[in-house]
Amino acid sequence: MKEIQYSINKGVNRPIEFRGLKAQYIYYLAIGLAVLLVVFSLMYIAAVPVYLCVPVVLLAGSGLFMGVYRYSHRYGEFGLMKALALRQVPAAILLRSRKAFIALCKR
Repeated sequence: MKEIQYSINKGVNRPIEFRGLKAQYIYYLAIGLAVLLVVFSLMYIAAVPVYLCVPVVLLAGSGLFMGVYRYSHRYGEFGLMKALALRQVPAAILLRSRKAFIALCKR
């Protein structure tokens, strides 16, 4: 009987990465590009000259690319979500009365 050799998939549980962008940053870039397409079409429909539409969208697009790549390299796969969550954690919890502690003792 012939032995079957299976190749080992070494990419299991690794984050999605495309040209240096990790995980959710690919989606952020796609959403940003879709928004730029809508902005260009709205400017074109509003009869803004094309000589003004194209540079505005190109500058905004290059800023979008630089910003998304910067966040991807600085924070990694989940770091941006952790940094945003850390901003919402209060530095201290202030209680002006003892009612909360008294209620704990009665349980």
